[in-house]
Amino acid sequence: DGVAHRQTFLQPSLLLLLARLEQHTHISGTMSFNPYEQNGGTVLGVAGPDFAIMAADTRLSVGYSIYTRNNSKCYQLTPRVVLGTAGFHGDVLTLTKSFKSTLRHYKQAHGREPSVSSIAQRLANVLYSKRFFPYYTNNILVGVDEQGVGYVYSYDPVGSYERETYRAAGSGSALLQPLLDNQIGLKNQQNPDRTPLTKERAIAMVKDIFTGAGERDIYTGDAVEIVVVTAAGITTELFQLRKD
Repeated sequence: DGVAHRQTFLQPSLLLLLARLEQHTHISGTMSFNPYEQNGGTVLGVAGPDFAIMAADTRLSVGYSIYTRNNSKCYQLTPRVVLGTAGFHGDVLTLTKSFKSTLRHYKQAHGREPSVSSIAQRLANVLYSKRFFPYYTNNILVGVDEQGVGYVYSYDPVGSYERETYRAAGSGSALLQPLLDNQIGLKNQQNPDRTPLTKERAIAMVKDIFTGAGERDIYTGDAVEIVVVTAAGITTELFQLRKD
């Protein structure tokens, strides 16, 4: 009975594996298997003196095929922290599910939510623990601390991370980052206006940046989800982009 049960349990996984092998053999003419798939998408984090913004497009695709136009890449971890992640959707789901479980365990053990800096370090540990078979994801963490000050943390695939004021990641990051460097980082400007970035200006900038990225990157489009984190809580806005 145990052997029969084990065979029944393995059958769907084996069928999926065989289907993927057959697919790759048909396309390339050789027997190969790739456990990863690039589903595209772009995420962006911006921090201000009293806010943090996570923005991400809602398109989930592979190649020229669009799977869905309504896929959220922003995951609320606590009332003050949001994770934005794009890349291979299977790894995105696995990472966010296991990481939320870790944070729930922390809250139950300590009777409080972890701070944004603690969550940032814990995410780095999780990514590093998978360094020999990394999550195929592009991760940005945003949040505010107890005083309401905004934080943005960017990561490489194996857990190296740093706190920044702004950062883009994902398929459209090469289009977003230069504009962020110029408009928020004030790079390559003569006598720039160094007035602190306001929440309203940051939101308007995010909309303009994603509108431009949607014109150039086929994996970025449909809509941009803008999540604003402040000491008062989290608000979400959906801004429409081009659909083709």
